[in-house]
Amino acid sequence: MLFVIAACEPRPGRHEAEAAQLTGGNPERGKTAIRRYGCGACHTIPGVAGANASVGPSLDKLASRSYLAGRLINSPDNLIRWIRFPREVDHQTAMPDMAVTDRDARDIAAYLYTLR
Repeated sequence: MLFVIAACEPRPGRHEAEAAQLTGGNPERGKTAIRRYGCGACHTIPGVAGANASVGPSLDKLASRSYLAGRLINSPDNLIRWIRFPREVDHQTAMPDMAVTDRDARDIAAYLYTLR
């Protein structure tokens, strides 16, 4: 008798497609934007070379979190807003305003939403 055990592992690319649909961004471009804006100077970000800092919180499993920045419901609109205007959301945050464009913020959010 032969038994086959199949894992319920999602097919590759599923999270990327979902993240792109949620944010209107492109996860691969987001990864590039994360490097360009220097997000890894403060955050540990899985999958991004050199992004292993501990000044700000790790962004591992960001898609699974309930809140962003300790105060915002984790939604695509809130994440994009936080990436673009962190000081407007929380004037006491240490996160600097990096003049992130809407397109780049959507792409960055798309990448971050692949982190489950």
